[in-house]
Formats: sequence, C-alpha cells, structure tokens
Amino acid sequence: MASDISSLKSDNHEDNCERKKIKLKHRKLILALIDIFLVNLAALSALLLRFDFDIPSQYMSSFSQSIIPTTVVMITAFYLSNLYQSVWRYASVEELFLIVFSSFVGSTALFGIYHILPITYPRSFYILFMLLSIAFVGGVRFTYRFLRRMKYAFTEDLERKRVLIVGGGTAGSLIIKEMHANPQMHKYPVAIADDDTTKKKRRIHGVPILGTRKDINEIVKNKNIDEIIIAIPNNSRKEIKEIVDICKETKCKLKTLPAIKELIGEQVSIKEIRDVEIEDLLGREPIEVDLQGICDYITNQVVLVTGGGGSIGSELSRQIAGFNPKQLIILDIYENNAYEIQQELVTKYQDKLNLEVIIASVRDKKRLEQVFRTYNPTVVFHAAAHKHVPLMEKSPTEAIKNNVFGTMNVAECADQYGAKRFVLISTDKAVNPTNIMGATKRVAEMIIQSMNKQSKTEFVAVRFGNVLGSNGSVIPLFKKQIESGGPITVTHPDIIRYFMTIPEAVQLVIQAGAMAKGGEIFVLDMGDPVKIVDLAKDLIQLSGFELDVDIKIEFSGLRPGEKLYEELLMAEEGLENTQHGKIFIGEPVFTDLVQLQKELTKLSAILLTEDPTLIENMVRKIVPTFKRVG
Repeated sequence: MASDISSLKSDNHEDNCERKKIKLKHRKLILALIDIFLVNLAALSALLLRFDFDIPSQYMSSFSQSIIPTTVVMITAFYLSNLYQSVWRYASVEELFLIVFSSFVGSTALFGIYHILPITYPRSFYILFMLLSIAFVGGVRFTYRFLRRMKYAFTEDLERKRVLIVGGGTAGSLIIKEMHANPQMHKYPVAIADDDTTKKKRRIHGVPILGTRKDINEIVKNKNIDEIIIAIPNNSRKEIKEIVDICKETKCKLKTLPAIKELIGEQVSIKEIRDVEIEDLLGREPIEVDLQGICDYITNQVVLVTGGGGSIGSELSRQIAGFNPKQLIILDIYENNAYEIQQELVTKYQDKLNLEVIIASVRDKKRLEQVFRTYNPTVVFHAAAHKHVPLMEKSPTEAIKNNVFGTMNVAECADQYGAKRFVLISTDKAVNPTNIMGATKRVAEMIIQSMNKQSKTEFVAVRFGNVLGSNGSVIPLFKKQIESGGPITVTHPDIIRYFMTIPEAVQLVIQAGAMAKGGEIFVLDMGDPVKIVDLAKDLIQLSGFELDVDIKIEFSGLRPGEKLYEELLMAEEGLENTQHGKIFIGEPVFTDLVQLQKELTKLSAILLTEDPTLIENMVRKIVPTFKRVG
C-alpha cells in the first residue's frame, strides 16, 4: 500500500513537472512570436521616421525582402542572450542590459548581412532600428511587469497588509523590492521610517520616507498601517529594543530581521523576516566568547554532559559538538529528549562527530562508575537536576536525591577517574534559598567547592537566572495560555526575574569553564531584571492581541517557596571581575568536605523517614542561608 502511494505521488510529481515544462515552452513561444512582430514593427517604424512617414518604394521593397532575415537574426540574438529564460515579472536592470546588448548585436549583424544581400537601407536606419527594438521589446516586457504591479495595487485584496518599513537602508530597500516582485505575499509597502533626517520626503522604490522612529505612531495612524517590519539588522540590540518598544504602542503586528551575524552569508531576504520575539526585548548585545580559550579545553577531549537532553544540556551538546571534541557523551535518564538531540547531531555532523548517547541516572553510582571507567571523560558538564520549584516543594526527597546525591555521585566519579575539569550548572535560586530546590542547588555548589580542595580535578560552578524558552519557563507557559484564549496567570504583580536566552547562557557556561582554576562560582551577567507581568503584556501584544480585551492577566499569588526577586550572589561571597565582561567570580566560601560528608550521611538516613519537617531541618543545618518567606 505504501509503495502504491509513493508511486502515485511520484507519478503526480512527474505529471506536474511535465505540465510546467509544456507551460514554459508555450510561454517562450508566445514571447518569440511577440518579438517577431516587434522587431519588424521597429524596422518599419525606423523607415517611417527616417523618411517622415513617406517611405520611397525602393525601401518598402527592401523592407519586404528583409522580414525573414531580420526575424531570424534578431530572434537568434535574443535567444542567445537568454532573454527567453528571464522571469519578466521580476524584470530589472539586468534584463534591460540584455535587451540593449542583444539589440546592438542583432542590428550590427544585419548591417553586415544587408551589405552582402541585395537589400539597401540608409545607414541612419540601423541606429533607429536598434533604438526602436530596445524601446519596443523592452517596453512590452517592463509594461507587463508594471501592469502586474498595478493590478495588485488597485485590485481589492482583503488579505493584503499595509506595511511600514523601519529602516531605509540596504535591507529595507531589498525587502521593498521583494514585496513589489511578490504580490502573492499580500504585503504592500506604504511608508518608511528612518532616523536619517536627510532622507525625509525622499522615496525608495516609490515608497516615501515619512519620518524617524519618533514619527512611527503618527505614520501608523495616518497610513492605516497593519504591520511593521524592522529592517535594520546592523543595529545594536539596545536600539532594536527601543524601536520595538515604540512599535508596541501601535498594536500593529511586528516583524524583524535577525542580526546580520545570524543571516546566512549576510544576505538579506524577505524569507529571513520573523516575528519579534521576547528575546528582542531584552536589549542585550550578543555574547562574545573567547573561541581560542574554549578550543583549548574542549577540542580533542572526551566531554560528558549529564542531563544532556534537557534545555541547557542539549544546547551545551550542540555548542560543544562545534568545537571538535574527541568524543561527546550525552547522558540522560529521559530517553525521548536524549533521542531528539542524538538525531539532531547525527543529521548535522554525520560521521564527523564521535557521539555516544547513554540512558542512565545520576543517582545510580555504579552505573556512573561504569560510564566513567569505559569512556574516561576529561571534561564534565553537570546539567542533570530537578529544577521546578513548586514540584520540588511537593517532593523534597526527589530534589535531594537528584540535585544533592546525584551531584555527589558525578563529582566523585570525576575525581576517581581523573577528569580534568568539572562544571556544575547552578542557579540564582541557590542564593539565600527560600525553597528546597534552591537549597539543594546550594548544597551542590558546596560539594564541588569542598571537593576542589582535595582533588586534582578543577571543580567550578556557573550560576545564572532564568533562560527564555527552557522547559517549564514562563514563556512557553504564557504562549500556551494565549493559544487557549487566556487568561495569563502571573503569581504577583511585582515579581521580577533575570532572563537570558539559552544559547547565551550556554556560551557563557562554556567560556567560564575555560577560565576555571578550581573552586570558583562563576556568576553570569544576566542584564537588568524583568518584571514577569511586563513579559506577559509584551507577549500578548507581540501575539497580535490587546491586553484586557482579548487576553487578560490574572494574579494567582506567590507559590510555596517562591520569592519576589532572585539574587545572583550571596552577600558573603563578594564579586571579582574576569577578563570577560559578562562573567564574574564569587569568592569561594570554604566548606570542609569531611564535615559536609557527615552531614550528607545524616541527610541520607533522614530521607528514609519521608518526614518533610526532619528533612527540611537537616537541609537548613547544612545551608544556614535557607530561609522560608511569607
């Protein structure tokens, strides 16, 4: 059955291709017939103009004799110049040049041929003939393009969007050209806004520049704009954010071009236009990393990523794969995530990447020992952890087993089997924790700091805040709530969080690993904190809805263990700069490994009781900064 369907699809595809070929042949034939008429009309018109519309009989005789050679020579010249290969709805300067060139070649050839044949024309005829051939042949083709554009300009198109282009540079110009050339996109460029005041009232491809970014709201109102495209890929993210903030007030659909570095080959095209995303509103400049430093400790090394199928772990795997490791090992307990990143990397790198995907739990010490013994990883990124605060409040024993004892297992294996470097992915919730998840991540930091004192392995932690788009983060949740018609639920109107994109966070994690000397807690510059309610409002607007009309926001109250703001640094740690402007070092707080191990042994025994009060009291003893709020 499947083969029958495949065969049917193949037949349909071949039929479609055949029909297109026939249609193309018909189009070329029609164009050739039109040109036959036009070149002979040009010859007759040249005689009429030369003799003031009173052609002597001898030249009329010459015209009759020259119809066939004129047709053959000119159509051959057009054909060899590929005039019949061009798509004339997109005709431009290149096509005009081909018409001029082929008309010149054809006229010159006819001049030689007619001197051989008994056909007589005055010399001025050939110049007039060439000029009229260009005018007639070019005129018909460009009139075709003009009429197509007029058809879409004046024909009622209910789907057509009136577009304002922000940016009157190269990118804006190319986008306008593509809109004119592709009316089926149903986008009509109406106006341009550009901050260069010298351009005001000038036009780009017929579209007027009506003002600067300050005039965007007025332009939208006066011109009934439906959609705004921000076409300034060279601008800084801070400037883009400022423009987006202005555009949001118009309630128009917003689209933008990626930064020029993100454009393949720096080619600007209408295909690259995307919706404005929350990431564009952070206003943070792209992260610059020390590629040489990263290469030095990852290239030709065996790298293990625990939790390699998760949001951070999978992005770590993607970026590490680009630095040519000797072997990349992805370890995860959740097979679906592991499978997805495996397929992605295999598809991209094929046999150029030595990839091993292992299904295992960081709780299983013996299984981890087997993995370390078999593969001997030299660099370990530990991203396996339970991270959802409300869920861990309900299941504190699971948070401790995974985040505390799982970290201890991986760290001990790294030490035992001689890994050079161990990088723990930590969180801002480890700072003065108010919930069990944050407290367990603080214990994980204490484990790696204390082990660093007695191990040859360099143990470090990297602490950052929320990442946009990660599993369980607010953005995917808000998007689902918007798709279902709302409302969006926010816990508190004043709650704030630090945000970073997943690729940015991972780049800095890898960079921090390159800086490691052992024992540090690296703190990433997360930029300015963002109000969650403002994120919700922005997402409603960017989705094309109106706040409190289409989608409402409801406040549900702070969840257990949740605080209004997150801190990235413990008060007693201090802060040191590094050579990277986005990475800082928290001064290590010494933790006695022997004492910590004794306390963790007690905690392990208490876990068997499943008594949440006893468990929390023990965690509080290990982490004195753990304090409940509310």
